[in-house]
Amino acid sequence: MSELAVTLLRLSYLALLWVFVFAAISVLRQDLFSATRVTQRGRGARADSTRARRTPAPPAAPSTPAPPPRPAGAAPQRQSITRPPSRLMVTAGKLAGTSLPLGKSAIVVGRAPSCTLVLEDDYASSRHARFFPQGDSWMIEDLGSTNGTTVAGRTISEPTPLAPGTEVRIGQTVLELRR
Repeated sequence: MSELAVTLLRLSYLALLWVFVFAAISVLRQDLFSATRVTQRGRGARADSTRARRTPAPPAAPSTPAPPPRPAGAAPQRQSITRPPSRLMVTAGKLAGTSLPLGKSAIVVGRAPSCTLVLEDDYASSRHARFFPQGDSWMIEDLGSTNGTTVAGRTISEPTPLAPGTEVRIGQTVLELRR
């Protein structure tokens, strides 16, 4: 074989190797970037891209007329009608304003994508706490989190009943039940 033929074989082999390398990089790049979906969370997120939907604050109730005056000596009327809470509201933190409707199933809060309410909070555990209905009331349970869960300023260690308006702190996020 002539020296020219050997040189051409070497160059064609080198070119074939570079074609293989570029083909492999192209396949890897296509696999990595075509299957990746970017999900925005927080203030810039679209309402339908997260599990928790943002809802505007309810409109102010129209003013009601004053009740008629009571006769002298009449006992004050008691309103015994109490509505159960209907929403779990984030009042402070990165997701402030986020609201979740309460149903018959539990709501798990944490950083894991499998949670009902996913927090972007470095002080929250993967599965931090669980809100669940029990009878006519709602309870909260810490799921063994690292930094704990506080209800009305007290760290809880067992399932605790929640009244509407009671502050629940998970890391830097504050939640409460609303009617």
